[in-house]
Amino acid sequence: MMIRALMTGAIAGAALSASASAQDHDHDQPFTTYKVMFDRLEARFPDDGGDAGWLWDAQAWWGGDLNKLWIESEGEGASGDVDDADLQILYSRAVTSYFDVQAGVRRDFEPDGKTFAVLGLQGLAPYWFEVDLHGYVSDDGDVSADLEAEYELLLTQRLILQPRAELSVSASDVDDRAIASGFTNVEAGLRLRYEIRREFAPYVGVSWGKRLGGTADLVRAAGGEDEETAFVLGVRGWF
Repeated sequence: MMIRALMTGAIAGAALSASASAQDHDHDQPFTTYKVMFDRLEARFPDDGGDAGWLWDAQAWWGGDLNKLWIESEGEGASGDVDDADLQILYSRAVTSYFDVQAGVRRDFEPDGKTFAVLGLQGLAPYWFEVDLHGYVSDDGDVSADLEAEYELLLTQRLILQPRAELSVSASDVDDRAIASGFTNVEAGLRLRYEIRREFAPYVGVSWGKRLGGTADLVRAAGGEDEETAFVLGVRGWF
């Protein structure tokens, strides 16, 4: 994803400079392009011997240098059932050479069919960390936010180690989702991929997740586990 962000940032920066010199007219270039990426498409094997699961994390964008239509989808499940699945449709606007502001809507198809308004910031932070910060307001008025960060360490030209972390927070209790206010969960992962081609790379790794605070209490009270470690096997690809 760092390559994508670098390319997007560099192009956006050039476009912004050109726009400023052209009588301060802020407009897209007359061409459009697109990209479709499966950043994570993986099978997950819990270390406690539980049922194997699966996860997808996909995105696509279409547009010019400054303005894009951005579509994202994430989901996971196990034993043939989909536990979580969402789709986001966002307008993305380059505001600096390395960051875009995004706004739009998210629909959670699982577990409960909620709809959210979305406002966020996405881009490349100092030291080449790619970050995504998005806030959500549900159709019930619940406010939450997610922060994701990842980094790509090139061990060779084809072998890449990717640490990734995600932190979620909720401004209020959401009883129907067993979520308490405050920090709700954290997830961290480490994936090692080999780029057979730049567009196609299988990977192996490990993922760790933990519920936090009152949310962890609710999960344990319902008989669930508040922490999970899983080995992952997957593929990353784009076109």
